[in-house]
Amino acid sequence: MAVRGLVAGIILALATLAAILLSVRYGAVHLAAHEVLSVLLGGGTDTHRFIVLELRLPRALLGVLVGGGLALSGAVFQALLRNPLAEPYILGISGGAAAGAVLSLALGLTTAASWLLPGAAFAGALVAIALVFGVAISADRRLDVRVLLLSGVVVGAFFSACIALILSLAEAQTVRSAILWMMGSLGGVSWKGIAIVATYTLPACVLLLGMARALNLMSIGEETASYLGTEVEGVKRLAYGVASLVAAAGVAFAGVIGFVGLVVPHGVRLLLGSDHRILLPLSFLAGAAFLTLADLLSRVVLAPAEIPIGVITAFVGVPFFLILLRRSLQA
Repeated sequence: MAVRGLVAGIILALATLAAILLSVRYGAVHLAAHEVLSVLLGGGTDTHRFIVLELRLPRALLGVLVGGGLALSGAVFQALLRNPLAEPYILGISGGAAAGAVLSLALGLTTAASWLLPGAAFAGALVAIALVFGVAISADRRLDVRVLLLSGVVVGAFFSACIALILSLAEAQTVRSAILWMMGSLGGVSWKGIAIVATYTLPACVLLLGMARALNLMSIGEETASYLGTEVEGVKRLAYGVASLVAAAGVAFAGVIGFVGLVVPHGVRLLLGSDHRILLPLSFLAGAAFLTLADLLSRVVLAPAEIPIGVITAFVGVPFFLILLRRSLQA
């Protein structure tokens, strides 16, 4: 299994690199390979440098960070809650972020292109995290994972109702902007935005990867894990908080992108098993490659028009997952 995991890791790392290069080369304006290479080596025309360095490369890197972060957080949520349906949608994080963004748009505090919009979405996600955690702790100080999951579902439903109320009272242009944001997009990001997302995502992902052994023990049973030296309650709280932060950062800057946190960890698990020492890093790489390629498809399928990336992740991810699931059942 270790050899298979290493081979799969190398393949996924190369796939992620290839996805970045393809994303940089292709789009509404086609660039030849030598033109992209010239820009990356410090040359190229001003137009090509702007397209590659200011538009496409930041967008590709955002896809890596958000896709990898969502997939990794989904894998952690599924391990923590011992539920294959657990992901940022189910736990209310995406709903909280969407509610924050929609409210700021409806009040005229931000525009769809404003840098304040990710801040409002991130604040909404933090409110959702606090509510879910608070409800779960108030019901059971030991942080029962079943209560945590139910709390997430209830909080998510509450924020969905809030979004529906806001949109029903908002102007048509606000409704359009809000819906487009909720469908997800990697466009418009700058290097400053990349730095912010990386600051939240990368250290948190390293911390989650370091919890792989504890998650393996907890998958056997909390009593067994405690007997073998794992601080079960501490692991649960830390894993939930850090994974939620990763998901919140991704949703805040890219919108509500579905299926990445659900489908990607399942695909990796079906192919390579449930050892979190392998599952977690490979989920990050697979999510990074998947979302970057999905963004590329969103830009080139109907170019120069752009399809919301959430549509692409659903259209591509769901059939792929069903094929993997069918294969696993037949094996």
